[in-house]
Parts: sequence; structure tokens; C-alpha cells
Amino acid sequence: MRTTISKIKTEGSQTTSRQVGPKKKKEIMNVENTKAQMRKGVLEYCILSILNGHDKYASEILSTLKDARMLVVEGTIYPLLTRLKNAGLLNYRWEESTSGPPRKYYTLTETGKLFLKELDTTWDELRSATNLVTNKK
Repeated sequence: MRTTISKIKTEGSQTTSRQVGPKKKKEIMNVENTKAQMRKGVLEYCILSILNGHDKYASEILSTLKDARMLVVEGTIYPLLTRLKNAGLLNYRWEESTSGPPRKYYTLTETGKLFLKELDTTWDELRSATNLVTNKK
């Protein structure tokens, strides 16, 4: 059997090589990376839920997520808000602030509300399935 070298793109656009095949090294799982990926997987759902019925500006959204211990940084939320807006799920409006520059308030569009409703159903199904598999009620 032949051992091959595969090239892997990492987040920093650097290419690294690793051995693949019968002599593949055992990779060590990092629980912090897995936890971060789990949070990222539900971040869009959480943002849409936060905006459901409430217009908010980015700092308020970020604060709500941090209060919920989602461990999100500003560099993550702004691109995500832009992506959700470009997908037609959010709109925004500018409002003057009494304490500083104008603020961009985000709101759900009708499409965003329907999308959120679908995610609510999916989340309930996923949570139930996960609880069954992990024997939790």
C-alpha cells in the first residue's frame, strides 16, 4: 500500500502537508476547537432569534450573545450580519444616537421571519434527536 501526502488549506491560507495512508498519525482532538465549531453552527440561528420582534444594533446583538456565553467577537458578527442582509434575511436602518455616531439597527425581513420559523423547527428536531442519543431529557 502506498502512502500519499495530501495538501491541506488552513484558515490562514497557508498550505500544510500531512501524511495520509496506512501510517497516518493519530490526530489529537482539541475540545476548545470543537466547542467553537458548535457555537459557530448555531450563531446565525441565535442572531435571527435575537432580532425576532426586536430591532437591535450590532453592539446590542453582541452583548446579548456574550451574556448567553456564546463567546463571539466583533470580527465575527459584522461579516455575519452582512451575509444575512445580503441573503435577504435582514434589513437595516440608520438612527441618530444621543451618545455618539448614528447606529445601524438591524431588523428581520419577512423572508428572515420565515427562515427563522424553519430553523426553530429544525432546532427542536435536532435538540430532541441529540437528547435521545445522549440519553438526556
